[in-house]
Amino acid sequence: MSSSLHQSEVVKHLIIANVIFFVLFCMGASPLHKFFPVLALWYFDAPFFQPWQLITHFFMHGSFMHIFFNMYALYLFGTVLEKVWGAKRFVIFYFVTGTVAAILYNIIGGIEYYLQFGSMFPYTTGALNAYQFAPMIGASGAVFGLLTAFGMLFPNTELRLLFPPIALKAKHFVLIYIGIELFLSFKSFGGDNIAHFAHVTGALSGFMLVKYWQKTSTNFF
Repeated sequence: MSSSLHQSEVVKHLIIANVIFFVLFCMGASPLHKFFPVLALWYFDAPFFQPWQLITHFFMHGSFMHIFFNMYALYLFGTVLEKVWGAKRFVIFYFVTGTVAAILYNIIGGIEYYLQFGSMFPYTTGALNAYQFAPMIGASGAVFGLLTAFGMLFPNTELRLLFPPIALKAKHFVLIYIGIELFLSFKSFGGDNIAHFAHVTGALSGFMLVKYWQKTSTNFF
């Protein structure tokens, strides 16, 4: 793992940055934990929303397992894609897909709010209070973009899963995983506070950007 990270400077620094943010801002024992609401991504209409949250929420995680699985996926798929694309294109892909995923997620949230409250601005109209809905956190949108890109570029690569302990081709793994996330997006489970739609929108934004690059003959990097 260390040799792969040594050859993948962007992935290495992203993982380091995520760990630092987790220790400083996400752990309750940290005196800087009070800034957590300022860095997480709130709905656009919420009183706590700030534009920088479209980027800072990438680095915020709710638990050790949350950051562990996101960083493991970033290492697993990101190191390969950084070698294929180069550092500059990888950075663009990571932040574009994550940001687009967050915007689409909030748009979907706005539609849900409209169906429930008759307005896409429920905080402004007083239908919601400041803390009624939890903000979005985590690098999952960008990570699902990477997962989708890996499945598109290396569809027949065999992935050996831990749970369940089977082998699947990357293209099948991506389709199954995204299918599950899409199902969970529409299914309400008690205690499930995972932003499944953010996973789906991350996969969608990753798919669109890869297809755009594949169709573009101009090498602008």
